[in-house]
Amino acid sequence: MTTLIDPARLFQRRSRRDALRVLGAGAVMLGVAPRLARADNDEETVLTEALVLRDPDIPVAGNAEGDITIVEWFDYQCPYCRKLEPELQQAVKGDGKVRLVFKDWPILGPASVYASRLALATKFQGKFVEAHAALIGLDVKLTEPGARDRLAKAGIDVDRALADLETNRDAIAAVLKRSDTQATAFGFQGTPAFIVGKFRVPGPLTREQFGQAIADARKAAAKK
Repeated sequence: MTTLIDPARLFQRRSRRDALRVLGAGAVMLGVAPRLARADNDEETVLTEALVLRDPDIPVAGNAEGDITIVEWFDYQCPYCRKLEPELQQAVKGDGKVRLVFKDWPILGPASVYASRLALATKFQGKFVEAHAALIGLDVKLTEPGARDRLAKAGIDVDRALADLETNRDAIAAVLKRSDTQATAFGFQGTPAFIVGKFRVPGPLTREQFGQAIADARKAAAKK
């Protein structure tokens, strides 16, 4: 049985001082309580349910009409992200009612940043989910030429992606900044890290643990 954060607290608005007080209250299994992050104007939080679970700038995988959302913060060079991808996909497909949102968090160097930016650019040709699958499936060192070659082999128009990347550079940068701010705000220490429903789950999980987390999230939602 996985112990997770009380979902009522996940998107609760609080001051940084309150957030630090919660952090100081102690840890639970799989992590400590989330911290609040505010946008640059210090008025709107990036931890709203809409922006965390339903960011309009990130295409949805899995069942777009699903009743539970899994959000993953990942890096294309992260070995744990690569290793658990089949487990995650099996859990999502096996359940059939899970929305899956991939949030690029390229923290492992320039190659990760390049791959994330290029993958996000493929959404303008409707290929983000395919691009993600291609890049997260790499079993070799990630390089910029290697990322382009991998996408081309997956049937993605790389020249168009590069053009779309240039045209939408600021919008893609904003998505990456938002995902980074959210990950930092939740206190994630590295990739992979997850939100399942309204529960915060840092760290890799097995297929069975994903299934349990989904069940717990669905049960919590049913109580409201």
